[in-house]
Amino acid sequence: MAFPVDLRRCQVLGLAGTAFLALGGETAGALPVQDLLAPASVQAALGLVGVYFGVVLLIAAWVLLGRLVRGPRPPTPRALLVVLAVWTAPLLLAPPLFSRDVYSYLAQGAMVDAHLDVYAHGPAQLGGPLADEVAPMWQHTGAPYGPAFLVLASALSGLTRGQLPAGLLGMRLVALLGVALMAVALPRLARHSGADPAAALWLGALNPLVLLHLVAGAHNDALMLGLLGLGLVAARGDRPAGGVLGAVLVTLAALVKAPAALGLAAVVALQVRAGRRPLPAVLTAAATSAMTTVAATAVAGTGYGWIGALATPVSPHNWALTSLLGRATGALLEHLGSGLAPLAVPAWQLFGLAATAVAVALIWLRLRVRPVYALGLSLLTVAVFGPAIRPWYVLWGLFLIAAAAPSTSVRHRVAALAAVLALAVLPSGGPADLGQLVLAVSGGALGVVVLWQAHQAAQAPAPGRMA
Repeated sequence: MAFPVDLRRCQVLGLAGTAFLALGGETAGALPVQDLLAPASVQAALGLVGVYFGVVLLIAAWVLLGRLVRGPRPPTPRALLVVLAVWTAPLLLAPPLFSRDVYSYLAQGAMVDAHLDVYAHGPAQLGGPLADEVAPMWQHTGAPYGPAFLVLASALSGLTRGQLPAGLLGMRLVALLGVALMAVALPRLARHSGADPAAALWLGALNPLVLLHLVAGAHNDALMLGLLGLGLVAARGDRPAGGVLGAVLVTLAALVKAPAALGLAAVVALQVRAGRRPLPAVLTAAATSAMTTVAATAVAGTGYGWIGALATPVSPHNWALTSLLGRATGALLEHLGSGLAPLAVPAWQLFGLAATAVAVALIWLRLRVRPVYALGLSLLTVAVFGPAIRPWYVLWGLFLIAAAAPSTSVRHRVAALAAVLALAVLPSGGPADLGQLVLAVSGGALGVVVLWQAHQAAQAPAPGRMA
């Protein structure tokens, strides 16, 4: 007998998962410095177990919901949006989870508000309690974000007057706005691409990575993806106004985080598919993007230092596949006594950038008739093989693949990747030691045991009936 699945069970199971996440995060999350507990303390240990218990419940709820979406009576997109709202609710007032990046956002917003050059200096230049919350490796690093995001961060800094609880809530609301825009765009892009809107919402918006990192982590990637999705929706028609609006929105997404700039190619391709001639479509997108960039930079008042800041992710301190290979190669060369050891990491990073560019070009040559899908694969390639990688970067491509993947096998592969990556980061956002890994595995194992017991109870025959 199969485990009984219905929408309400999925909704309750996912709600339990995010509730445990929020509760565990109160002692094991990326807390303000003054509230941090020693990892070996009982409260932090219980919190870590609780977070991973919740993550396993959330993943299970998402997988079961996927069975419903693929079943004979799938839930409507509206019903899925209700599930998303229910799962999100416990995370609204939870502390930051899985990353301390939100503190960097607040500090950078305060720097812009104080008329400090956020691209030339790191948060250490700001000083004070807010800067102390930023992770040490980013204290002296300029902002890698564009003026469209920094003007929002600056406005939030002025509105909250540097108060940390209000600032954290404000950044989470900005992230929620981005997730809401993603949820609006997904069904529309799916219909345009000939895909199932409900399946697109399940994979692209209800994904555990969205809840763990975009909502609980309050990452600005949510705003980037929301603007990118709306831009692609606007560009679907054959009217020039749609191309202009699409280029404006996609450019604003790129002025939050630069990878979204690849979306301009999709805007042009969508306009050409709709019947516009290629040259006018390209010129319109280029001119609109340039004007939007100038206007956004002028409004933000940050100058054009963000262009130089695009090199920030190439830092050798970032974790990436190419950096890992570079360090291994450097260690080998140093062991052999070669003077080329210091060049190993830069060489591998340069190779990674070149390989990414080639792969993206090949994707567009092959899939230019499916621009949304091509863009999704391109952004996934940038995330995986670029100079820096974090689990939530995978959402850059997964969001659009969810809307435009041509087969269920592709969706299954990226869904499996998302489920694995959901377990990849500690709730504190810091590096793991052996004790923390044991606690995290214990929490996850406890979740598996509870789910198994529920499965066995559901299969047991009712009293008085034959098995």
